[in-house]
Amino acid sequence: MRRLTGISALVVLLVVALSSAPVRAQRGDDSDRLSKNGKAEGVIDGVSVAVEYGRPSVKDRKIWGGLVPHDKVWRTGANEATTITLGADAAVEGQGLPAGVYSVFTIPSEEEWTIIFNSVPEQWGAFNYDETKDALRVTVSPQEAEFVESLEFQIDSSNLILRWGELAVPVQIGAGP
Repeated sequence: MRRLTGISALVVLLVVALSSAPVRAQRGDDSDRLSKNGKAEGVIDGVSVAVEYGRPSVKDRKIWGGLVPHDKVWRTGANEATTITLGADAAVEGQGLPAGVYSVFTIPSEEEWTIIFNSVPEQWGAFNYDETKDALRVTVSPQEAEFVESLEFQIDSSNLILRWGELAVPVQIGAGP
């Protein structure tokens, strides 16, 4: 058996270390945060979906058009930008989105929402959001729903659903084209 040289051994060690590391860093420790971390995981049409986000609460505040202004980019949660991990190529509202990790931003309005999948997953809030890094934008319609105090994401058989206050925002996901 041939021995590895110093450089070859270093390359092998780097490859092993990088391949065993998580795809991305986990959200920060939430023990001192008002908005705790949340995670939703599931499979939609054969595509594994995981969403990690901060869970702000309503706390008797006006959310839509108040705390979260209409027609402006929102981080879609609290603290770090919300992220979505797609385990396979997906169709989001009928448009292709390759497997990978994305930050999720939204532009809420009364009649429709723009859902943004940005190629820079590790961001704090929307402070450094760069539209040129968007991988996909889709438009969906919000729906009235039963009240939910803390923001949450749910995954059902065909949708990723953001719920907060008295609003639900479904985003259809399926196997990629």
